[in-house]
Amino acid sequence: MLFIYAFAKAYNEPNKLVCIEETTTENAISSEISQVTVYLNGAQVERTSNTFIKAGTTTLVFKDLSNTIDENSIQVAGLEKASVLSINYGIDFLTKQKNTEAVEALQKEKKEIEYQIHKLNNLMSGLKKEEEVIGLNQRLGSETKEVDIEKVKMLAKYYRERITAIKDEILTAEIKKKELQDKSKDITKQFNELNVTEEESTGKITLKINSDISTTLALKLTYNVKNAGWYPMYDLKAETITSPLALSYKAHVYQNTGTSWEDVSLIISSGDPNTNNVKPEINTKYLQFVNNYYRNNSRKTKKYSYKYNPNIKRVTGIISDENGPIPGVNVLIKGTSVGTQTDFDGRYTIDVPNGKELVYSYVGFQSKELPIHASTMNVSLDADSSLDEVVVTGYGAKKESQHIQIRGVSSLNGSTSNISNEDIERILQGKALGIPANQTATGDLKLEGLTTTRFEIKKKYTIASDGDVTVIEVDAFDIPTTYEHFAAPILNENVFLTANIKNWSRYSLLPGEANIYFEGSFSGKTFIDPLATTEELTISLGVDPSVIIEREQLDNFKATSFIGSQRIIDNTYQIKIKNNKNTNINLKLVDRVPISQNKEIKVDDIETGDAKYDKETGLLKWTLTMPSNSAQEKQFSYELRYPKSKQINL
Repeated sequence: MLFIYAFAKAYNEPNKLVCIEETTTENAISSEISQVTVYLNGAQVERTSNTFIKAGTTTLVFKDLSNTIDENSIQVAGLEKASVLSINYGIDFLTKQKNTEAVEALQKEKKEIEYQIHKLNNLMSGLKKEEEVIGLNQRLGSETKEVDIEKVKMLAKYYRERITAIKDEILTAEIKKKELQDKSKDITKQFNELNVTEEESTGKITLKINSDISTTLALKLTYNVKNAGWYPMYDLKAETITSPLALSYKAHVYQNTGTSWEDVSLIISSGDPNTNNVKPEINTKYLQFVNNYYRNNSRKTKKYSYKYNPNIKRVTGIISDENGPIPGVNVLIKGTSVGTQTDFDGRYTIDVPNGKELVYSYVGFQSKELPIHASTMNVSLDADSSLDEVVVTGYGAKKESQHIQIRGVSSLNGSTSNISNEDIERILQGKALGIPANQTATGDLKLEGLTTTRFEIKKKYTIASDGDVTVIEVDAFDIPTTYEHFAAPILNENVFLTANIKNWSRYSLLPGEANIYFEGSFSGKTFIDPLATTEELTISLGVDPSVIIEREQLDNFKATSFIGSQRIIDNTYQIKIKNNKNTNINLKLVDRVPISQNKEIKVDDIETGDAKYDKETGLLKWTLTMPSNSAQEKQFSYELRYPKSKQINL
């Protein structure tokens, strides 16, 4: 019963309190998860429940929910003529999260092991006590009483046999205890593998509604949860250099919300509800004089669309700037003291079992923070322009990052598939709302909004709350591709087979790792990065050892000379290429002539041969057609002039 006290309005009793009785019913209702929209970071859960309510005020309690619910995201639909009086979310510490049968079995086994260990401890304690008692009673007779020799022999035999038996029993118990302790440790490791948090509380939502009539409501409760999400992975397959590139787009879904998603409909969304959607405000910049120690701390927000990949346990990569790899760069797991440094070649390796972001820092460069999104993270650092002068020296040979850049939509292979009437209706509804919708090659429905892409998966899935990954193929298509070899020997004396795709903006993909398969074999991994603005996408399919390239500086005994205060250096380079394959190849060869940014440094007498030379960038490009078992040579040169008292970063 709900009692409401109010001041009486009677003329003769204005200060008298009266009690109004109102009927209130409280029900703990059952509900099921019917649909989950999985975002790149987080998820929206939809629960349904058919609930009968009486006329008056009713309190409905949804129990056994996740304890990571965002209270501000809770919405209720299906109320018909009933009205909401209040919605409250809280934590139920008396009700624990339900685990899977496998986890329940492990927990039961662990408790039994702990019980057996306690019993063994009790047994060993009793045996040791008995051993102490026997030791205290070994004294026979006294100074005033003769000792019976036969009795001594009998007791000595008893003591010897019993003490031996006690020590044997203790030894057996200790061995058994050690075995049980090892088993318990293995179970704990398995709990960690399954991301099980024992004795975890649950969440509950209390909904108070009012209705003038008794009725049955088809309630739909939606809310957002943390500790869930998905990340993209791709399979790239090329059978021959004349066949199209087959791309399989896969969503790796995970959740550790404390509640299992049993046989639910899934929607995979490219949205991220945690993104800061507040547009920036730009104000007037007023100039004024400052002291010599002033540093401009203004930084624009970088456009990083990389999302955290919880499946990555180790990251490797190369840190570089425009001059090459940088040794000694600090790589730190954000929020911890765990880190490493790059070696002489700019390489680093770091284990990140629980990390979410890496911080890259080096004196004279702007620090970078990146989410852990791939097992290979090659990072380029930018010089800190706020410093008055920074001397940067390049070391070693720069390894080219194998980056892939793709965007786009559905299937291009022209294959036909059956579309249900429901799908046709939803496609028409999407078009009516201005949202492009179509069916993917996998049979799922794809809807592209203004800012996000949604894949509505036809097959229902069960995803346990254990952090494990469930792989769902959301799209697949064949891409018309042009194959060619690529080499930049100033950075890397390997020749790479590449796949070039035009009009790649037709594909709506996200940044993610890709497994490469060429001619039926696994060739390694690369990273698809759709953030570039280039018109043509280049995918590296790996190193081709059958094409050999060498770059060397030719000896020139008159290469260095001095005229007054000037140092003059003549640089001549020769590049040799040999195609040992049984087929012809097309090769794109790239090198460079340095560009001066100081009036005291002169770059003259540039000879580029038959290369295509860009004076603005200094890049040299050759496009070669090489028959099988053939060789070619290319050569270029330039002259440098600068003060002999100074050094340059050549």
